[in-house]
Amino acid sequence: MRKVLHIDCDCFFAAVEMRENPQLCHIPIAIGGHSDRRGVISTCNYPARTFGVHSAMASAQAFKKCPHLILLPGNMALYREVSQQVMAIIRQYGIGFEQVSVDEAYVELEPNESAIEIGEKIRAEVEAKVGITVSVGAAPNKFLAKVASDWNKPNGLFAVKPHKVDMFVQQLEVRKIPGIGPKTAERLAAKGIVLCSDAQPYSLIELVNLFGRTGLTLFKRCRGQDDRALSTDRIRKSISVEHTFAKDLYSAQELDDEVNLLWEKFLQRTDKANIDSRSLAPFVKVKFNDFSQTTLADHLQTVSLESFRQLLQQARLRNDADEVQGVRLIGIGGRCPDINEQQLALF
Repeated sequence: MRKVLHIDCDCFFAAVEMRENPQLCHIPIAIGGHSDRRGVISTCNYPARTFGVHSAMASAQAFKKCPHLILLPGNMALYREVSQQVMAIIRQYGIGFEQVSVDEAYVELEPNESAIEIGEKIRAEVEAKVGITVSVGAAPNKFLAKVASDWNKPNGLFAVKPHKVDMFVQQLEVRKIPGIGPKTAERLAAKGIVLCSDAQPYSLIELVNLFGRTGLTLFKRCRGQDDRALSTDRIRKSISVEHTFAKDLYSAQELDDEVNLLWEKFLQRTDKANIDSRSLAPFVKVKFNDFSQTTLADHLQTVSLESFRQLLQQARLRNDADEVQGVRLIGIGGRCPDINEQQLALF
């Protein structure tokens, strides 16, 4: 039986700012862009969350919910330095280590080690040496460990023991499954699927027919299954650029003009990453002025300025509103080809 830990730093950017300036600890703070430039909240501390502020929220909206919010621009160089300190501590435990992002990682332990004991050691060492807190989830696989790390936040530990996996997932809401977004959760709820136990009576074929690739993930996760190994050599799966506009875009011509500028930035980024853009399949993201957003991809095309133009014009008209809405953000990107995804789509 595997033993996997998921370690997640609590409100990481905000935690580092509070460590640097303890006077910020008990007042609402957030890291993000200024509201007068269509900024977005990257993260916020727990006092700010009590007012309803959360990540990915527009800064202007955050100030409406919390007028006395302290908005900080962020210091990525410092955050990366602190992240390296945290990861160095985590890396020394277990037989496998996988860093997922700047503020979270997995560790796989020896079968005879105590997951709870190691988890508590990591929490204590990070707080003592780095000055921030982490939350830890312990479980037999990556999926359950990630869900568990969110259970006792902040500065907590939660373990899903092997003999309690079935009971745990039966009462787990499907929206807690990584990859199940708000719109997918709505589609699932329309079918009466709110808890994982609601999805269990469906066969694999039924779920794939209803929800595509998400159906395959749901079939496994609603049973607590996840056979993914820890990946020490993370492979880049996509690369992208995006831009938020000071004024909304309404016309097709405005969109074409802006994608020309993004195209140059995209080529610069792929060159820097030593990636041949011609090997990528294009995708685009459009965020409207009501904060709804849509993404569109075409794995049968290759990345080009024209492919991005076509996808953006299609995405622009996907909004459900009665009339064309203003566009506040567009993004363009390319995904590395995935044979398994193509096989599943065919299946």
